[in-house]
Amino acid sequence: MTAQFEAAWEIHSFLSDYKTPYVIIGGFAVQYWGEPRFTRDVDVIAAVPLGKDKNFVQLIVKDFTPRVQNIINFACQTRVIPVRAQNGCEIDITLSIPGYEDQVIEQSIDYELEPGKVVRLCSAEDLIIHKAVAGRPRDCQDIEGVVYRQRDSLKTKYIRTWLKEFALVLEDPEVVDRFEQPWHKLHSR
Repeated sequence: MTAQFEAAWEIHSFLSDYKTPYVIIGGFAVQYWGEPRFTRDVDVIAAVPLGKDKNFVQLIVKDFTPRVQNIINFACQTRVIPVRAQNGCEIDITLSIPGYEDQVIEQSIDYELEPGKVVRLCSAEDLIIHKAVAGRPRDCQDIEGVVYRQRDSLKTKYIRTWLKEFALVLEDPEVVDRFEQPWHKLHSR
């Protein structure tokens, strides 16, 4: 297994032991849905009930090495827990916010790392949404790769509904354009 696969299996095992629903997003998911590229970390959303953040972080740091000083304060302020797996691979665990991210976890799919080792991976649609909200140049390239590989199997109504909502909340109409541009480019050929 690759370092990222080992780290994904390690965080899966931990979260499963604590019966914490989760989903893997980011570059790891791009490997499956889009144009494969190198990624050095594993990004996870974990469904930790609001108010349980501190307890959850304390559990995490018993098994994983923190990558920042004063990780409990950092996680409570940012809702992100940056740690290292036992093999040194970086893992960013985002504590979910009820609503959209509950749906992301519900719609996740099984992804087999190797026989008998299955983790939860976000849908192609939710990967596009996360990447469009982040909006970095690498994210926009990832969106293009997912659109070109998944084509008409994408649930565009779902994507557009959430992107419009995020664009309003963030006051950033480009959130929608980050999906629409590659989508229209693909369909104008």
